[in-house]
Amino acid sequence: MAEETLEAIARALVAPGKGILAADESTGTIEKRLRSIDVESTEEKRQAYREMLFTTPGLGDHISGVILYDETIRQSTKDGVAFTKALEGSGVIPGIKVDKGAKPLAGAKGETVTEGLDGLRERLNEYRELGAKFTKWRAVIDIGEGLPSAYSIHVNAHALARFAALSQEAGLVPIVEPEVLMDGDHTIDRCYEVTEATLEAVFNELFSQRAVYERMLLKPNMVISGKDCPVQAGPEEVAKATVRCFKSVVPAAVPGVVFLSGGQSDEQATANLNAMNALGPQPWELSFSYGRALQAPSLKAWRGEDANVQAGQDALAHRARLNGAARDGGYTPEMEKVPAAA
Repeated sequence: MAEETLEAIARALVAPGKGILAADESTGTIEKRLRSIDVESTEEKRQAYREMLFTTPGLGDHISGVILYDETIRQSTKDGVAFTKALEGSGVIPGIKVDKGAKPLAGAKGETVTEGLDGLRERLNEYRELGAKFTKWRAVIDIGEGLPSAYSIHVNAHALARFAALSQEAGLVPIVEPEVLMDGDHTIDRCYEVTEATLEAVFNELFSQRAVYERMLLKPNMVISGKDCPVQAGPEEVAKATVRCFKSVVPAAVPGVVFLSGGQSDEQATANLNAMNALGPQPWELSFSYGRALQAPSLKAWRGEDANVQAGQDALAHRARLNGAARDGGYTPEMEKVPAAA
């Protein structure tokens, strides 16, 4: 029965027209976000910002789940309703980031490995009791001169698979996030090579460590040009390269792929997802798990002021609606001009 539940949750997270809001910024990252709008990062302000996002009217229309951070999953609305309960009341599934961040990898200059496996079994049980239904772990793979090393790819794939197996054991759906960074001047072809090698290693480890593909989701980067590459691939090229890459290594048993935005602009992340879905049905649902690309307009509209809560919520609802349209290839750039409250 538990197995059926995990598969049902995984499929609900990639339901048609819906995707995931990543609101799992660490304390350091959320401080940078708030500083960008001249707001001090106090626990009170972080709570107020997350409450604005999570209580957006109609949030569940296009958002299937929200990834929370350790601080956030323990917080409540100003009316005393736990955030997990508030989300569930809107038809949104609560989840939790469980890794402890990327740290320098010994013997591999310029590369990292994600930590957090020690004590993870116990933490997973606590998060489940707090209301989480799914989990997320991010590994970071950098492209550069001589990078990534096979060593870096292997240790990160191994950690991702251990996380996934432990999550499924705890009755939680793991979202496996191997992110090949778009920082640098590499071409889309180089991104393809590294992404393919990374995903191949990840699924080899998942298989070896007995993670069940039907009870997980993949959160990867798109196959895309590096930020500083002189020639930037457009949505159609990104879509074709990404789908071709994934067909070579991602098992059809995986219910869905929820892309990270990875530094793309709001519009770029939506357009690229739309172009992929416009190619027609694929073995997996192609959805989104965006953080900044969903939150940025909302953060800017809110600016830390209670009087701007509705404006912030309207901005989030608008971006969620556009990404929901991209889920079936129905997004057009003209939709960007429609007022958020429409």
